[in-house]
Amino acid sequence: MAGKPFHLAWFLQGSSAQAWGEPWTGHIGSTWMQPELFLDMARALERACFDYVLLEDSSYVGESFNGSTDIYLKNAIGVPRQDPSVVAALMTQVTSRIGIVPTFGTYAYHPYLLSRLVATLDQVSGGRIGWNAVTGSSDFAAMNFGMQGMPEHDLRYDMADEYMAVCRGLWGSWEPGAVIADRKSGVLVDPTRVHAVNFKGKYYSTRGPLNSGPAPQGQPVIAQAGGSPRGRKFAAAHADTIVVHVKGVEAMKAYRDDVRAHMVAHGRNPDDCKLLFLVNPILGETMEDAQERKARQLAHARMHIEERLAHFGKVTNIDFGQFDLDKPLPDHVTTNGHQQNLEQYRKLAQGRSIRDTMASFNTVDLSVPLCGTPDAVAAQMAETMQAVGGDGFLFSMPNVNRRTLAEIEDGLVPALQDRGLVRSAYEHKQFRDNLLAY
Repeated sequence: MAGKPFHLAWFLQGSSAQAWGEPWTGHIGSTWMQPELFLDMARALERACFDYVLLEDSSYVGESFNGSTDIYLKNAIGVPRQDPSVVAALMTQVTSRIGIVPTFGTYAYHPYLLSRLVATLDQVSGGRIGWNAVTGSSDFAAMNFGMQGMPEHDLRYDMADEYMAVCRGLWGSWEPGAVIADRKSGVLVDPTRVHAVNFKGKYYSTRGPLNSGPAPQGQPVIAQAGGSPRGRKFAAAHADTIVVHVKGVEAMKAYRDDVRAHMVAHGRNPDDCKLLFLVNPILGETMEDAQERKARQLAHARMHIEERLAHFGKVTNIDFGQFDLDKPLPDHVTTNGHQQNLEQYRKLAQGRSIRDTMASFNTVDLSVPLCGTPDAVAAQMAETMQAVGGDGFLFSMPNVNRRTLAEIEDGLVPALQDRGLVRSAYEHKQFRDNLLAY
């Protein structure tokens, strides 16, 4: 045993169509509507005993580059996107243990609708659903729902605190054991164990109770990706697992220590929340093979600067197309979107041009570089997790294909299991229980 075992999950881009133009993706341009690739993925990752698959999402067509949708539509950047609740439901039906975590924005759903949807998914999955709770970041998304734009960054989290209180109240409106299904008396539900919520807050109100019945887990697993100071406080207050993207072991450890301190301040046990760091393992039969594959990924990224700026602009609400790419990003540029992403860009830029900065803005290594044979990468992951303290890794590949899935399931995971670093079998039937198993 090489230290305490850690958790594994997968951060899945919201549509298989995003692999358009990438190698080893078959006829994805004509098959993306059908769920088979994602269902194969869910099965493969369950065989590999991953904790969960997180389905990333957005609800708009990007137009943050040159004020146009062209580059997004031509290159399948975040579009097309299918509703994650449908894909998640299908994934639960071909698996029996792995957690499935769709993304839903608080701006897009009334809390009652969201609570009912998530509770239903938890029911049909036998207690294996999570919710990646996002507050939204794009004015274009807001406009699709009749809003003029997104509220200010920190206000969105203030609203989300209240939103979460409503959802928890609704999920708690059915006491454990409320469904008695007593055939002799003919009573299905004990009325004394189902309660109105009658929530009236500053931003939201609802009567309740939920009419969908109880969620098997009671409270579904909450995932969050708070990177900004306000986002970290929100995640510390509510999340059962956190998506983390910071660069380097020291930053990873500092983030974990910070969030755990916030959890203690909220009266929570910090071990009840698992922080998973984004990584992109690049595997090869030899070290040279892996390094060549990484070099190809980096070269590909450098050849597609405008597409990468379009994607970066989509999450930061910045139109990089309006600037001279051979000059630095002006200092006055700010974001009401993903603040941590812009902060990381500025740290790297140091006065360099937009083009040069984006060429070296390494989206291949993510939190830490992982490159080599399966055994070498397993050793790198062990060393990283020992230095950080926990709790695991969230794989985020540039595209998803069956070749990559096989390399993870049949190459990397056995190497991790041989070292005692990850589970070889699920300990429990429900998602939260497996997340808290160690």
